[in-house]
Amino acid sequence: MTSSHLDKGVLTSPVQRPAPLRESVYETLLELITRRRLPPGRHLVENELAEQLGVSRQPVREALQRLSNEGWVDLRPGYGAFVHQPSESEADQLLAVRALLETEAARLAAGAATPEAIERLRELWRAGMDGVERGDTDAMVDSNAALHHLIVEAAGNQVLEGLAGQVARRVRWYHGLVVQRRGHESWQEHAAIIDAIEAGDQERAAALMREHTEATRLAYHEKSTESADAAGDEAGGDGAADASAETGEPVGTADRAAGGPA
Repeated sequence: MTSSHLDKGVLTSPVQRPAPLRESVYETLLELITRRRLPPGRHLVENELAEQLGVSRQPVREALQRLSNEGWVDLRPGYGAFVHQPSESEADQLLAVRALLETEAARLAAGAATPEAIERLRELWRAGMDGVERGDTDAMVDSNAALHHLIVEAAGNQVLEGLAGQVARRVRWYHGLVVQRRGHESWQEHAAIIDAIEAGDQERAAALMREHTEATRLAYHEKSTESADAAGDEAGGDGAADASAETGEPVGTADRAAGGPA
């Protein structure tokens, strides 16, 4: 069972105002989830979140409800809120859609990207490589997201850009799990894609993007399988305490009171 304790270092400062409070809380929690500061399976206890965010429980409850509606959080009656643990099928569906959208975006970008867009792609590539050299996961994830967004933007198709934007944040969530594993290889693939776009080679740009997104999909499944195996080994040693989370037996009364509806 994943501990319900929220590490003190996770939330470093109260949310900023004057944005509507529920929106600020929502954005803060979503950012923590997509960056895996709050990993899949983490118990989100309202009292703890409210205290560390410097707000009352009401905007936290509203944010958790919205995150649940969007599939980021699971609300379990009598147990509380938990960061959603995606299934292999969910991951495959999302990453397949991502591959279709971004393959077409790379093809279109190779026929439409301006010199300024190419130079910006090179800058993002350099930032990503610097992150790889420093082992900075956040820098790699952010540079990767920005580079892919710019390729979609350079395609010049607003409908495609809108659809890609709907899946981009969730893709970043999956990518955070494999960014270290892919490392230099991923950024070498980015360099080849940028070269093809700059050369105006639409078919090559599309083929390279298709291979790139497929490599990320396979890496995610490999890492997910390893994590599941490791969790199974740990659960086997922890005994009945962890079994309660898997079998649906209630957690402690204090956890229910803190994390459940009030």
